[in-house]
Amino acid sequence: MIKEVWDLLVVGGGPAGMAAGIYGARSRLKTVVLEKGRTGGQAATTEELENYPGFGRGATGPGIMKSIREHAEDFGVVFEKEQVTDLELEGEVKVIRTKRGQEYHAKAVVLAPGANPRTLGIKGEKAFVGKGVSYCATCDADFYEDLEVVVVGNGDAAIEEAIYLTKFADKVTIIVIHDEGILDANKASQEKAYANPKIHFVWNSVLNEIRGDGLVEQVVIKNLKTGELTEMETNGVFFFVGYVPNTEFLKGKVALNDNGYIIVNEKMETSVPGVYAAGDANQKFLRQVVTAVADGAVAAFAADKYLAEEENFKMQVLDAKEPVMVVFWAPQNEESIVAVSTIEQHKDRYPNTKLVKIDLYRNHLVASRYHVEQVPAVLLFNKGELVNRIDGKLSQSDIDSLVAIL
Repeated sequence: MIKEVWDLLVVGGGPAGMAAGIYGARSRLKTVVLEKGRTGGQAATTEELENYPGFGRGATGPGIMKSIREHAEDFGVVFEKEQVTDLELEGEVKVIRTKRGQEYHAKAVVLAPGANPRTLGIKGEKAFVGKGVSYCATCDADFYEDLEVVVVGNGDAAIEEAIYLTKFADKVTIIVIHDEGILDANKASQEKAYANPKIHFVWNSVLNEIRGDGLVEQVVIKNLKTGELTEMETNGVFFFVGYVPNTEFLKGKVALNDNGYIIVNEKMETSVPGVYAAGDANQKFLRQVVTAVADGAVAAFAADKYLAEEENFKMQVLDAKEPVMVVFWAPQNEESIVAVSTIEQHKDRYPNTKLVKIDLYRNHLVASRYHVEQVPAVLLFNKGELVNRIDGKLSQSDIDSLVAIL
């Protein structure tokens, strides 16, 4: 039985995945989004989301994510509740398998599995998420204007975010596991933190518990040397102990960095042709809803161009019944333009050979696959196979020799 083949399959239904779905479907690609849980990802659990452009005070994460999903469905995106367990990403058609035993086939894939803030499992931590417990100062700092907050962590992110929080909060207390004066952050950030009158430190300590009635009101801090428990009034707790990308299932499938994040270029291309990645699981500088949807848009746009390039090359070259002479050229390269003109003028010398002209820079995937690094370049295909080639400067006799093997 012939399996249904999707033009674009998106793994993950967070902001990045849904944005990729919108851009894919709007480009008339048959698009499916696989999401194991609630669409919207972390953003769908953020009660207030006021820094997404176009949505001011009072906007909620669940509300914005609901709108994005409805937008995607309006363009024809199909959502399936599936957890991806295995992928075969090499080849023209990608195969994605799920926990339910389903198998999906797609011509292009966007990976948007997201990342989760590393949690510590402290008593009250989970219960107060979105109610005083946060993992993002950029997202939530303005909710604590003239209030007091606690920061857990002492690396670069923790100290830099604590400094950012002082723009809003009246007092920022950093709980540090090390002895007094020892931080894991870079020296420049340490100096700024020490010089900031709003920042206070509690040394040799860890957070033991978070308490409150509906909202965070108090924390319990444990001194590691004495074991003493101390209560502290506070309005919020910010955790900065790192993120964990949801990429365990991608090991050996696409290139990941040492921390498990997906390595992509500016087009969101991964190490595998036809496979893109977007959102918080990417190796990137800023993890926010606005950057996630931007990644998704770029990934889907790039996937659309990839599919058009692949389909055109397959139709014109690989599926051709006659031999095909493919000339790679570039509009800014005079020598390649002369080569195209020469071949055009003497095309009658090769009556049984089809001529196809390809702009190197508009078709970089095809060029890369056949290792075309300079123009002009002439590649001869027969029955879909590359049988001969000339790279660089060429003459009429070179072209004659190229075709002579047929």
